[in-house]
Formats: sequence, structure tokens, C-alpha cells
Amino acid sequence: MKQNISLDEIDLRILAVLQADASLPLAEIAQQVGLSASPCWRRIQRLEEAGVIRGRVALLDPEKLNVAVTVFVAVKTARHDADWLDHFARAVSDFPEVIEFYRMSGEIDYLLRVAVPDIAAYDAFYKRLILRAQLTDVSSSFAMETIKYTTALPLDYSG
Repeated sequence: MKQNISLDEIDLRILAVLQADASLPLAEIAQQVGLSASPCWRRIQRLEEAGVIRGRVALLDPEKLNVAVTVFVAVKTARHDADWLDHFARAVSDFPEVIEFYRMSGEIDYLLRVAVPDIAAYDAFYKRLILRAQLTDVSSSFAMETIKYTTALPLDYSG
């Protein structure tokens, strides 16, 4: 069960260590945050139970997996009802190329981050997407270079 949790300085240090490398042995994490293994493990379990730690994953290299082309897809729609959103969300969630999907405020309604090998693969994705959902406008921007990429969240604001 997810619960609200108050985070202290040691919790934040544990989170920083895990964000940098979740594969570290417990003893190493404990040493880095100044705890023995048992209290460190209890804190990690508490953070997981509270939903602060949602999971532990391996970060993969998109180039080595032939999906190094990142496309940001801005979607506008004339429909804004719950049924349409449910249909669109299920359709988009079915595409493995979509690695992030947001409902937005402002001029665009939805933003997708898509990972593909090349423009031809994106074109095939695009054609499948427009078959699955009624869209008013789709605008695609190809990332030319990754300047910064991180999965680490800022921890300075929690408390």
C-alpha cells in the first residue's frame, strides 16, 4: 500500500545512491550513507512500500539496440472527452516505440517521446498511429543531439 512518507537526510542520501546505481550491494549503499546494513535495508523497504522507489531497472543503450533516433511527437485533437482519451491512451500504450507519453497544457494536447532506428521506422510508426486514433494535427521533431539525459530526479525539493 502506498503511503505518504517524510524523508530525512539519510533517506535522501539513499535515494541519491540508488538513482546513481541501483545495482550496488546493500553493504556499499549502507557504507555510503553512514548506516549499517540492517537499518539501511529497512529504510529502502520503507521507501519501496511508500512508493517513493517505484522500481529498479537497467538503463539500456539505445544505439546498441538500434533505436537511437529520438522523435518528439506533438499531437492535437479536436476531441477531449474521456472515452476518446481512454481509447487514445490504450492505443498509444500498445506501441513499444513510445517511451514517454504526456497530456499537456498549452497549444498541444499530447506529447510523445518515440525511439526508433531511423526515419523509415518512424514513418511506419506514424502510419500505424493515425490508423488507431483520430487526430487533428501531428507534428514531429527529430532530436539532433542529446545534450543531457538523466533518469535521476532532483532531491532538493523533497522534505
